[in-house]
Amino acid sequence: MAVRRRCAPLSFVNIPLPLAEPLPRAHARADKRGTHEANKLAKRLRHQVGRAIADFGMIEDGDKVMVCLSGGKDSYAMLDILLQLQQKAPVKFELVAVNLDQKQPDFPAHILPAYLESLGVAYKILEQDTYSVVKRVVPEGKTLCSLCSRLRRGALYAHAEAQGFTKIALGHHRDDLVATFFLNLFFHAKLGSMPPKLLSDDGKHVVIRPLAYAREDDIAAYAVAKQFPIIPCNLCGSQENLQRKQVKRMMDAWEKETPGRIETIARALGDVRPAQLSDPRLFDFLALGARGGEVPDAHAWLAGEPHTSDTDA
Repeated sequence: MAVRRRCAPLSFVNIPLPLAEPLPRAHARADKRGTHEANKLAKRLRHQVGRAIADFGMIEDGDKVMVCLSGGKDSYAMLDILLQLQQKAPVKFELVAVNLDQKQPDFPAHILPAYLESLGVAYKILEQDTYSVVKRVVPEGKTLCSLCSRLRRGALYAHAEAQGFTKIALGHHRDDLVATFFLNLFFHAKLGSMPPKLLSDDGKHVVIRPLAYAREDDIAAYAVAKQFPIIPCNLCGSQENLQRKQVKRMMDAWEKETPGRIETIARALGDVRPAQLSDPRLFDFLALGARGGEVPDAHAWLAGEPHTSDTDA
C-alpha cells in the first residue's frame, strides 16, 4: 500500500516593515485634535488678514509690497499668511521681505537669510548702526523706542522709495492698535490709534497693517505651531518700565477679568461718533441748533464784553 507523503508546511520569512508603532488611542486623538486646532487657527488668521486687506483696500493689482520683517512672531506670521494669500488672491502682487540689521550686539544675522532662503522668498537685509546712535543719544534710563523707531522708519522708507515699493506692510496686530489708543489717551490727551492703512507724513508711502484684525494670542500660538525662528529684541525689549508695557499689563488684567473686552474696544475704534465727542474740528457744534445771528467768539466770552444790538445804538 502506497504511503502518501504529507507536504511540509510552507515557511514564511518575517520581514520587519518600516512602520512606526501605532500611538496609543489617547495620544492619537490628542494629536489629531491638535492638528485640527492648528488648521482652524491658520484658517481664522487667513480670513482675518484677507478681510482687513479687503476692508481697507490694502493691496491692489500690480502692487510691490515691502514686508518689514523684524524677526519677531508678528512679522513672521504676517509674511507667512501673505504668502499663502498670494497663491489664491484675486489680484497679482509681489512680496519682498526686508529686514533692518541695526547692529545690536550678539544679533544672530544668519537666521533671517537662512529662513527666507528656505522659503524661496525674495529678501533684502539692510545694515545701519542705529543701535550705537540710540545708546549714545538717549540718556541712561530713558525710553529708547521713540528715537529707535524714527531711525528705523527713516531707513525703511528710504529703501522703499529707492526700490519703487508701492506698499509697506508692518506687523502690528489688533492688540497693538488698542494699546496705542490707550497710550494716546493716558499719556498724550488725544484719541488716536494705529490706522490699518495710512499715508506717510511726506505723502510718499502707503503703510498697511494686514494683521489689524488678528489677536496677539492667536499670532503667538501660530508662531509656536509654525516654529518660526524668533529673534528677541535686546534694545527696547529689555526695558521693563515702558508705557506700552504698563498698558499691556492693564489690558491683560481686563481680558482675564472680562474676556472679550479687548475685542469690544477694537470694534469701537471702527465705530467713531464725532457728534458724541467734543472736537469742534470734527463736528460743527456752533451750527447745531443755532437760531440765527452771529455767535460771539471765544475772546468776547472770556473778556466779558457786553452784547450790543441795533436797538442799543
